[in-house]
Amino acid sequence: MTLKGMKTLKKCPVVMYAGSLIPREVLAEVEDTAEKIIDTASIDLEEISAVIEQAHKEGKDVARLQCGDPALYGAIGEQIRRLEEFGIDYQVIPGVSAVAASAAMLGKELTLSGVTQTVIMTRYEGKTPFLSVSVCHSWRRVARRWRSTWGFCVSTRSLRN
Repeated sequence: MTLKGMKTLKKCPVVMYAGSLIPREVLAEVEDTAEKIIDTASIDLEEISAVIEQAHKEGKDVARLQCGDPALYGAIGEQIRRLEEFGIDYQVIPGVSAVAASAAMLGKELTLSGVTQTVIMTRYEGKTPFLSVSVCHSWRRVARRWRSTWGFCVSTRSLRN
């Protein structure tokens, strides 16, 4: 999490986090100060929106933690549309994407001058079907031809499969 993200998190009395992506330990800084901490992994957008709308009516800010890069696989568009419907101001604060964090942890770059300038990211099947085997083979040819790096965004639950 970035410093800006943590500062914002500490100011919010209502904290919602995607427990399937974010370990509860990340919230240690606000355990004693937040009025509510809600794991959204098992609730739908309607329920999430209801909590946010109620907090807004009570004049309370809400921190909604999803993942490092909310623009990747985060369904941010539908959430933003809902906030705009309610007339609720919002700010999107990106963190560190899993792909960038993984490269940093390994001490590797995703692009390398003279070798690769392209990064292809994908993830396991969820609401959106995964690529067919034939498409993956085509991408493999593209990856070799253009010397690209692949990033697979998976939760630890997916690794067991």
